[in-house]
Amino acid sequence: MNPNPALGVFFHWLGGLASASFYVPYRGVKSWAWETYWLVGGFFSWIIVPWLLALTMTRDLTQVLRETPSGAIFWAYFFGVLWGLGGLTFGLTMRYLGMSLGMAVALGYTAAFGTLMPPIFRGVFATQVLGTRSGLIILGGVVTCLLGIAVAGAAGVSKEREMSEVQKRASIKEFDLKKGLLVATFSGVMSACFAYGLAAGDPIKVITVQHGTKVLWQGLPVLVIVLAGGFTTNFVWCVILNLRNHTGHQYFQSEVRGRILMRNEEHILEAATDAPAEEMAVALAIEKEAPWRAPMLANYLFSALAGTTWYMQFFFYTMGETQMGRYKFSSWTLHMASIIIFSTLWGIALNEWKGAGGRTKLLVAFSLLVLVTSTIVVGYGNYSGGAR
Repeated sequence: MNPNPALGVFFHWLGGLASASFYVPYRGVKSWAWETYWLVGGFFSWIIVPWLLALTMTRDLTQVLRETPSGAIFWAYFFGVLWGLGGLTFGLTMRYLGMSLGMAVALGYTAAFGTLMPPIFRGVFATQVLGTRSGLIILGGVVTCLLGIAVAGAAGVSKEREMSEVQKRASIKEFDLKKGLLVATFSGVMSACFAYGLAAGDPIKVITVQHGTKVLWQGLPVLVIVLAGGFTTNFVWCVILNLRNHTGHQYFQSEVRGRILMRNEEHILEAATDAPAEEMAVALAIEKEAPWRAPMLANYLFSALAGTTWYMQFFFYTMGETQMGRYKFSSWTLHMASIIIFSTLWGIALNEWKGAGGRTKLLVAFSLLVLVTSTIVVGYGNYSGGAR
């Protein structure tokens, strides 16, 4: 199969749409704590759907994994664990820097490290990126993406400046620039580890193709391993919260006990590193008195839908990566830019920018233009290099 960068960009846009949309079904979950619905959805995101699609779309999955060198399995899993840490600390970035500035800083680190470190690690950065016209064009696309993230952050800061002092204190009660930058750095770098996990799983791709899997689906067995690592991190944290908050019964019983934290109906759309941290969920919560009953079937269905939608971002990501040829490292930039584009569009649709001033709206529009441009530049760079 000959690579097709234009098709690859389209696949990455579909992945970005899935990532930006996955949290919407969670809005239908009622009377469950964050840790409960996040773990239920996570079983679909990180275990059920990855295995189901890999078993369906690839050949001899279990045999392929048995033939894979243990080192490749270990590093793909390990980077998945680290990626999980990045997602779970993402909420702390919002707590200390605010939604807009925190997201811009964390995403900047994630986009830069996730795109540039794999070719540096492989030792091809100087030859394939700096040493070729196509590589320099792609690098320009990466810089353009970072510029778009910065403009999106500026739009958020502009919106926050338009808020009253009371609103500012309510939204960023624990603002701490130094602490926030440290946490944002950790979260951004750890979140980029997903790209490292996919790169570490390259031997799995080779083996599954040798077993007859189509090139388009070669990344699905890698996702099984990387997402198992992410599941480990999130499972441990959610179980700790279930025990600490006495919410473990919610998986099995519809009757709600005592006072629990419920999400406010006024929803702020999650975006970015794809894992809305527990700290953010608490910030969006209100207390409600018992007794009442949780709609168990609906909650499981909405969580399953959210989890499946979340997984689809990387289903399309692996498809898009196969179309980028030797510059497949650029897929991470396309993924991040697409997430922010569609998250911003969702924010507009859900009136998150309602009441913003003209300067803020102009910055939002400009950030979208810059981010879309970055995906076009990266795609053109791959095309000009023949996508070999």
